[in-house]
Amino acid sequence: MPVRTGTVGPMTEPFHLAGVSLDCDDPETLARFYLGLLGGRVLWNDAHSVGIRIPSGLTLAAQRVENYYPPQWPGSAAVQLELAADADLALCEQHALAIGAKPAPVQQDPRWRVLLDPAGHPFCITTRSATT
Repeated sequence: MPVRTGTVGPMTEPFHLAGVSLDCDDPETLARFYLGLLGGRVLWNDAHSVGIRIPSGLTLAAQRVENYYPPQWPGSAAVQLELAADADLALCEQHALAIGAKPAPVQQDPRWRVLLDPAGHPFCITTRSATT
């Protein structure tokens, strides 16, 4: 399918991705994990959610959901974050594991590592060279 760029309808500019919200049972723990992984600063912290702004400008929100049930990888995980770094992949993986990630039970490509955040959301890490 061709990708269309430019204007859509009456809009003069396309949308840009401003943020991502992740459901969880413990917003503070999840936000602290992503701060340790991505850097940034806390924008808000209330009874329902914690929002952080990462250096790229994206806002990541961890929001409390009653009776939260984590996605299953592979399977029901509809969205996952894809993270790339300039560092060695093994070092990136060690850092993520040290701050609370867990290895996913299925690894599909040696250039990527699938990990689970503290709320069970899958995310992938790789080196920038593997994404180009």
